[in-house]
Amino acid sequence: MKLIFEKGTPGRHCHLLPDCDVPVHEIGIGRERKLNLPELSENEISRHYTSLAGRAHGVNNGFYPLGSCTMKYNPKVNEEAASLEGFTGIHPLQPEHTVQGALRVFELAEQYLCEITGMDAMTFQPAAGAHGEFTGLLLMKAYHHFRGDEKRTKIIVPDSAHGTNPASAAMAGYSVVSIPSREDGCVDLDKLKEAVGGRTRRA
Repeated sequence: MKLIFEKGTPGRHCHLLPDCDVPVHEIGIGRERKLNLPELSENEISRHYTSLAGRAHGVNNGFYPLGSCTMKYNPKVNEEAASLEGFTGIHPLQPEHTVQGALRVFELAEQYLCEITGMDAMTFQPAAGAHGEFTGLLLMKAYHHFRGDEKRTKIIVPDSAHGTNPASAAMAGYSVVSIPSREDGCVDLDKLKEAVGGRTRRA
């Protein structure tokens, strides 16, 4: 989908202001260059933002049982740091040389996390828990593939798991083995032992 700045035609507008019928006086604080605004009709603007809204899935347009995995407590000092203008004011198309401070923060965080966990590399790409678990599954799949182990084709998932767990496993190319819960809500260990084997891994 194109950005609104990539749409439009020079000369189009949607303002309905009448022509000025009083003398115009310059006050000496005009812009040095023309304001860079997209030139679109009212219909084009309405369709653009309606299309954007339609791309966001929510409780008003479908089944949406998610949120708890992302809504964890964040220390206030973290919230304050994340709300600094140097982070919140960055535009997706901003030139790289103007965001070196933020990039340095990512670089240091990557360095620290790798040192803490003993990993060689890490990624900030996953945007939420479901995205993270899918990324993790792809990493595990690549690891076993690298070792020449192609027999692990099934993922064990309890029926009480988050709804994204079996979905992520299926998207990663695995067959999902659902383990039922007992009456007390815990995993049925006998069923789990039956399912475990050389072709399974636990999600």
